[in-house]
Amino acid sequence: MKKLTSALLASAVFCTPLMADPVEDTLILNEEITMVTRTAAPAHVSDVLDEVISGWHFRGTETRAMQADDFDNPGMIFVEKAEEVWNTADGSEGKSCSSCHEGSDSMKGVRAVYPKWNEAAGEVRTLEMQVNDCRENRMGAEKWKYTGGDMTNMVALISSVSRGMPVDVAITGPAQSMWEKGKELYYTRTGQLELACASCHEDNYGNMIRADHLSQGQINGFPTYRLKNTKLNSVHARFKGCVRDTRAETFKPGSPEFVALELYVASRGNGLSVEGPSIRN
Repeated sequence: MKKLTSALLASAVFCTPLMADPVEDTLILNEEITMVTRTAAPAHVSDVLDEVISGWHFRGTETRAMQADDFDNPGMIFVEKAEEVWNTADGSEGKSCSSCHEGSDSMKGVRAVYPKWNEAAGEVRTLEMQVNDCRENRMGAEKWKYTGGDMTNMVALISSVSRGMPVDVAITGPAQSMWEKGKELYYTRTGQLELACASCHEDNYGNMIRADHLSQGQINGFPTYRLKNTKLNSVHARFKGCVRDTRAETFKPGSPEFVALELYVASRGNGLSVEGPSIRN
């Protein structure tokens, strides 16, 4: 009876039985950069997906248009705030980000390859982990909260200078075991609704869930400005919300579980353009 109830709950979530086609359109950023928003699936997911599709395609016309122009993209306000922080000294060493990295443009290409294996630390690091390492060990400053405003703004700034570049997250070598752990989490059903990430973003993308159009759950657009809560949202904050929606106990942002999941999910979008900060519902 318990399994039957869970199955009924899960099936009741999806409101449209037939998959809708994602919008056929092209994202050209600031009339200059043509973004890759759909492309052949990378080899490691080609057994389950023919192509990978950015969440941009699953939004309405107005939302997609907002992302195409930085003057209309509210996420860019937070990028500007981070630019000020980039040049502001903090911590016991009297350093700012620009003390080591010059302008934020020097970060071009960084977002595209994270999460990545850090040889010196012997671990897979997300961009947030690397930012806090710099703050603590180079600047002598306090760590930022993993999903806090300062951190999410800075990740958005670093993402913004890589827009248009292809996601290219490495999953072999020492990162492979973490990737495998993330893959296992992606397909594990949890919570009272017994849903996995794949239940929505692989088996039902294109369908409607309540009043929302389910995407493939690609994270190439993070940090994402959500019209729903009028702020930038980080990857792990979104993970936490998704797990919560399955009515399960969630992991903490920055936990090894979410780091592994981010590595796996990011790799599913290899070949798509970096879009952050994007705009979603």
